[in-house]
Amino acid sequence: PGRAAPRDRKGDERRGGKLTVTRALNEDGARARSLAALKRAREKERRHFGPRDAQPKQVRDVQVPDAITVQELANRMAEKGADLVKALFKMGMPVTMTQTIDQDTAELLVTEFGHNVSRVSASDIDLAVDTGEDTAGQLRPRPPVVTIMGHVDHGKTSLLDALRGTDVVRGEAGGITQHIGAYQVQLPDKSRITFLDTPGHEAFTQMRARGADVTDIVILAVAADDGLMPQTIEAINHTKAAGKPMIVAINKVDKHEANPQRVRERLLEHDVQVEEMGGETQDVEVSALKKTGLDQLIEKIQLQAELMELSANPDRPAEATVIEAKLDKGRGPVATVLINRGTLRVGDVFVVGAESGKVRALVDDKGRQIKEAGPALPVEVLGLSGVPMAGDPLQVVENEARAREVAEYRQSVVLQKRTTTAPASLESMFSAMRDKQAIEYPLVVKADTQGTMEAIVAAINKISTDLIKARILHSGVGGITESDVTLAGASGAPIIGFNVRPNAKAREIAERQKVAFKYYDVIYALTDEIRAGMAGQLGPEAFETVVGRAEIREVFSAGKTGRAAGLLVVEGVIRKALKARITRADVIIYQGEIASLRRFKDDVAEVRAGLECGVTFTQNFTDIKAGDFLETYEVELRERTL
Repeated sequence: PGRAAPRDRKGDERRGGKLTVTRALNEDGARARSLAALKRAREKERRHFGPRDAQPKQVRDVQVPDAITVQELANRMAEKGADLVKALFKMGMPVTMTQTIDQDTAELLVTEFGHNVSRVSASDIDLAVDTGEDTAGQLRPRPPVVTIMGHVDHGKTSLLDALRGTDVVRGEAGGITQHIGAYQVQLPDKSRITFLDTPGHEAFTQMRARGADVTDIVILAVAADDGLMPQTIEAINHTKAAGKPMIVAINKVDKHEANPQRVRERLLEHDVQVEEMGGETQDVEVSALKKTGLDQLIEKIQLQAELMELSANPDRPAEATVIEAKLDKGRGPVATVLINRGTLRVGDVFVVGAESGKVRALVDDKGRQIKEAGPALPVEVLGLSGVPMAGDPLQVVENEARAREVAEYRQSVVLQKRTTTAPASLESMFSAMRDKQAIEYPLVVKADTQGTMEAIVAAINKISTDLIKARILHSGVGGITESDVTLAGASGAPIIGFNVRPNAKAREIAERQKVAFKYYDVIYALTDEIRAGMAGQLGPEAFETVVGRAEIREVFSAGKTGRAAGLLVVEGVIRKALKARITRADVIIYQGEIASLRRFKDDVAEVRAGLECGVTFTQNFTDIKAGDFLETYEVELRERTL
């Protein structure tokens, strides 16, 4: 008695059965009723308002790209999306509004609704690079863009810092400059120079290869006591290939073993004649440490810039080049760009590489928010949809829809490239392996910025031989995460961290899965070690033991310029005698020593877990924030055993 009677199938059929989509569209049954209702409504309307004029149908020219969503096509035709979906159903294509249809289907639909079709190929979607030259009347002089190149440890960074010290406007924000990879210095005579701090010449070449030729003048830093090194020579070759004027800065002339004359003679071997040797290239003896010779260097830069008559039109939509890009913990994707021409303003909609965005804020190298940026000014741009690549062009476009369309198209191109490179079948793959018989050396690479990562990947790819080759399973920007470790564990690859550290979870998994971490902060040390590792001739291995970790709770000012940090020791011991590093979001922002370690008012040698203490750092390091982590560690060298 509790059971329902079985359904009467016949009765069901008699009642008209299920209302299927096809039946609804076949204009009978269920549709007739609503048509009658519609007629009645029309009748009523007519009685009230008199006869309604039939609206003349507007015929539109509809652009149909290679692939388009139904909704977007409906918008372009000014028809209802639902009508398009119905028409597609009739054609036997069950699709939804958000699905993408191909060009032929879209064309059929457009003609079906009586509009005109104009086909556009996908490459037309991409922004045409505006090669139109600006007229002489629109051009204004712009500051020169200078890149400092040279061998590691020849004082590129200290030279850059010394030159930044000549900036007139510098003292405003407490002297703290952002590390944004580019700086503009204003000189006493109101003229400006933009310096690029590129991660080595590798990045310089890569940006050139992408057509992002932003540098006007190259300064070659050579240490007077060290002479020409392999990278100095590479930098000379790169500069020549780029056809850029070069100024040789012979650095460290304050050292007593300095021999600038020998440097000039060695430069002759590489076809660089400095003026003293009767050539064209300008050279200056400087000491970044003692701040001597900087004025002459700046004069020579200005002289060179005057000869080049650099100019750009500021009154047009901006075009810029990405110098460096990263994912910032608090601000999202941030790109440092250098404006090539035009003026970039807050609120501009732009496309950069395969990303789009709207300028939320512009931050200059002094950390100040500005409203607009003109030619040759480096700024950080906030408001991107993702992290672009170093060297990507940034172009301002008319509206957000256009920006998204271009970015989506470029992303699809990148995706196609990625998916089409796979070998066609297993057989072809195995035969390729048989032909090559190369041993693969898998690696996972993480670095602190996009530019460095690309330079590392390029450097690693270069060192492969035909017997063994490095294969980068994954490369990315930011701290080392769990997914990096699991990927490396699955394929037995070491993880290479460049200025970055693993987070706690990643460390835990790495211990379980026996994944090796290797940390570096100089690209050449990294490539040398990989080269040696591939050759099987490894020197002693550096083992790093982290002795203690602490979280920075607050930051105080100490003394005139210094900052002190109050911290809580989380695990292990913080010892003063050990090396220390500070990480923010697992990216290393400082390596060095602890200058003083205190509990209350007393200097102490070590502080254990669970206690609080105060520290200051050597080298006047000031860029500390609450939430950063401090690690102290020991490094020991052990001979390798196989």
